[in-house]
Amino acid sequence: MKRQAGSLMNRERSSRFSMLGILATTLVAVSFSTTSIADEDSGLYLGGGFGQFGLEFDNIDDAVEDFDFDDSDQAYKLFAGWRFGPYIAAELAYMNLGAPNEQFDDGVDQGVVEAEIDGFAPYVVGTLPLGMFEVFARVGYLFYNVDVNLELGDDDLDIGDSESDEAFVYGVGAGVNLFEHLNVRLEYERFEISDADNADAYWVTAAWRF
Repeated sequence: MKRQAGSLMNRERSSRFSMLGILATTLVAVSFSTTSIADEDSGLYLGGGFGQFGLEFDNIDDAVEDFDFDDSDQAYKLFAGWRFGPYIAAELAYMNLGAPNEQFDDGVDQGVVEAEIDGFAPYVVGTLPLGMFEVFARVGYLFYNVDVNLELGDDDLDIGDSESDEAFVYGVGAGVNLFEHLNVRLEYERFEISDADNADAYWVTAAWRF
């Protein structure tokens, strides 16, 4: 059972390391290509936000016949970034995606499957300023840890497993600039988590641009 629960995330390392290399190369290229942009549009920013993370799997555990996992939970993130100008930024975020869970009853066993996910993600963020408003897109890579817990109520049995993995992340959003330094955004992000049919999040974030 433990090994079956731990099989939630299968790895595809070669393609993911290739994506990580592309991301790193992009960050280096951006830092050199934006040095001529005005200093007033560059600099450090710090922020955080709250959101809702949803996770969906089909047949999450072979031990539970026809069990589909589909739940969401509250999430939060903290981030720091550097704006190379008004159009490009590099960002690093810590995300706690909560603990989505789903009850099951296959006629033999009853219980709850829970998946706790958190990790760090480097991003490249592209922004289009529109006066005090802006739209943006981001691309990055999430290095995360997932704790999968299987609780069988009848036997009072709690089985857990933990592993680390990586996922390609991308998103879009819109924001508004207030009081010269405060940036407030609405964001949508998609996580390409292995074997997940759907993994995404909606965020409300705020950042202070120094």
